[in-house]
Amino acid sequence: MQNPSTQENTGLQSQPPPEEQNYGAAGQGLSVSVSRNGSAKRNYLIAAVLCYGNLINFMDWFIVPGILLDLQKYFELSDGATGLLQTVFILCYMLAAPIFGYLGDRYNRKIILGSGIFFWSSVTLGSSFINELYYWIFFLSRGLVGIGTASYSTIAPAVIADLFEEGKRTTMLSVFYIFIPVGSGLGYVLAAGMAEVTGDWHWAFRVTPCMGGLALVLLILLVPHRTQRRTAAHRALSISGTIRVAAEKPGAQRNVKTTWCQDVISLAKNWSFVWSSLGLTAMAFITGALGMWVPLFLYRAQVVQGIVSPCLQESCNSSNSIIFGGITIGTGILGVVAGAEAARRLRKINNKVDPLICATSMFISALCLYIALMVAQMSILSTFVFIAFGELFLSVNWAVVTDILLYVVTPGRQSTAIALQILVSHLLGDASSPYLIGTISNAIQAKNAHSFQWNFWSMQYSFIVCAFVGVFGGGFFLMTSFYIEEDRKEAERH
Repeated sequence: MQNPSTQENTGLQSQPPPEEQNYGAAGQGLSVSVSRNGSAKRNYLIAAVLCYGNLINFMDWFIVPGILLDLQKYFELSDGATGLLQTVFILCYMLAAPIFGYLGDRYNRKIILGSGIFFWSSVTLGSSFINELYYWIFFLSRGLVGIGTASYSTIAPAVIADLFEEGKRTTMLSVFYIFIPVGSGLGYVLAAGMAEVTGDWHWAFRVTPCMGGLALVLLILLVPHRTQRRTAAHRALSISGTIRVAAEKPGAQRNVKTTWCQDVISLAKNWSFVWSSLGLTAMAFITGALGMWVPLFLYRAQVVQGIVSPCLQESCNSSNSIIFGGITIGTGILGVVAGAEAARRLRKINNKVDPLICATSMFISALCLYIALMVAQMSILSTFVFIAFGELFLSVNWAVVTDILLYVVTPGRQSTAIALQILVSHLLGDASSPYLIGTISNAIQAKNAHSFQWNFWSMQYSFIVCAFVGVFGGGFFLMTSFYIEEDRKEAERH
């Protein structure tokens, strides 16, 4: 008779997860089926709770841009200082994310998620009571919110990845990430709507903490303390739904354990990874600048055209933030879905199609944004239309560029590659662009007479930087296409 421990070892890969096993003697097949159905429903419920948390997470990201004009007037901030608000937020988020990733791999994820939600919701609520004499505390609060949201953004996707098998996991992660543009757009709408309804921008920071409280209760009640953590091989899945684990293929070489420095050196020699990461950084730069400054830019264009009066009252006109929020939601969802579907279909025709899609989208987006800037003083409607197309083509790339990383980097180095890509894209991208655009605007205003016309021109000229960055981004993705086939084959050999 075989030893129980030996039997367990030899049948390890064929056994279902522990939560799906049934050890009853009678009716075992039916019991296992019922157990699996119940487990599947529970997993979908857990994923729904995490998606709801992600919605709140990104709503908090974009409350400040939604009421930027009110904040600038209330705290008497220059364009440069105003841009620093989002830069502080992103920098703190960027620096905290690797720490929470490390903790999430070693300690109870539910406790970290719950603590993060409670922390950032509490800080957000507290920031609604800050008056104009303590603007530095408001800046500090945004940095603390960035730290809190980092705990969620790094750990929640890993929990979802551990709940589902191959095909379902890709679908659920796609749904999870769809809430990024949805939450971002709703952040604008909520902030602008609350400021308009109450006549006080402080109320914009008092809604998401209540939603966060509900998310915390749902997390405590519905999310288990521990989920079965998958192996690296189990979770090495690309957006297109194809396992990229060469070690599982017959005749493939297994990875030799390497140090972090060796991984970084290897990634630096992977030109597909390097060029695509620079392209992603260009995307993040444009996204950060647009997200921070577009409503304020449109307001200044409307003042120059005489459509609205200069904001002198307590609460400023918030219609631009609401419209831009709606555009962000629509173009974000449509762009991500369209990009993933286009890549899936065109891969059958051309192996280099992924970077070519990204390059084409970046060039078109840069052109649309440039036109939007040029027509802003003549037609606000045309500006909205071209901004929408610019955001749409920018959103096409998010799923595709993620997929590129997953099939040009060996599974053993993917975590390091993702961490480096996040660090570079945030540091040189959306952490820098809001402050840089504001600083350039300040410099232009300082050299010219103070007027509403020059307030508009200063923002317009500084925004042109984004169009040029978009062109460079397209060039980076074109460079990726020259190396991608070779790097893909190299990754499959290891």
